[in-house]
Amino acid sequence: MAPKKSQASPAAAPVVTTPTTATTVPTVSGPGKKTSSSSSSSAATSSEAWTNVATNILKHYQKTTPQRTKLIDLFMAFLVVVGGLQFVYCVVAGNYPFNAFLSGFSATVGQFVLTASLRIQTTEANKADFPSVSPERAFADYVVGSLILHFFCVNFIN
Repeated sequence: MAPKKSQASPAAAPVVTTPTTATTVPTVSGPGKKTSSSSSSSAATSSEAWTNVATNILKHYQKTTPQRTKLIDLFMAFLVVVGGLQFVYCVVAGNYPFNAFLSGFSATVGQFVLTASLRIQTTEANKADFPSVSPERAFADYVVGSLILHFFCVNFIN
């Protein structure tokens, strides 16, 4: 089948052009060889846009998030850093006591999951989803779950 012809004439379609500024930057591709490459300023405006978005998100988070939730988020970030350090150490230094690595890493991941559950249950926006759970009960469940998690992790080390 032949493609269908467009009904609009080429003269009727408006042509939109956007001005772009291209700069030529000399680069060296080998010994004594110079070539030129062009880059437009759209990359700079794109990075500025992402910076503005990140700044607005951070300002909104700082303005609207309660102090208790910020503290929980900080602890979750700490757990991510600790888990990452444990994994990097295992890759770099070796995993001779593999039970110790598994126990420590699973304790970090398990604590992160329990903390995420606590954050979900204590956030004011989620009160409709958890009407019968008070913040005190959510914290008590968190403490009991953490004790059970760490009991198994300590016993797994041997």
